[in-house]
Amino acid sequence: MAGRRLWGRVGGVSGALAVGAAAYGAHGLRQSNADDYLKELFATANQYHFLHSLALLAVPHCRRPLLAGSLLTSGMVLFSGTFYYHALTGDSTFTKAAPYGGTLLILGWAAMAL
Repeated sequence: MAGRRLWGRVGGVSGALAVGAAAYGAHGLRQSNADDYLKELFATANQYHFLHSLALLAVPHCRRPLLAGSLLTSGMVLFSGTFYYHALTGDSTFTKAAPYGGTLLILGWAAMAL
C-alpha cells in the first residue's frame, strides 16, 4: 500500500514542478534572449511533463504501479529533462536521450494497461 501512495506523491510533486516550470516559461524565459525554437522546445518539455505528472496520479490504481511509475518517471526525466536543459542552456548534448525518454513514456502507458 505504501508503494502505491508513493506514486501519488511523486505525481503531485512532479505536477507542482511542472506548474512552476510553466510559470518560468511564461514569464522568465519569454523575456529572455532565447530564440523561438528554444522557447518552443521548453513549452514542449513542459506540456509532456505536466501530462505525465497527471498520469502518475493514476499509477496507484493500476495492477503494476512500480513498473508503470518507474517507466513514466524515467521517461519524463529523459524526455522533458533533456528538452528543458537544451532550452535553458542552448546545449543540445543530451537531446539524443529524448527518443529513449519518449519510448519509456509509451511503455509506461502500456504498463498501466497491464
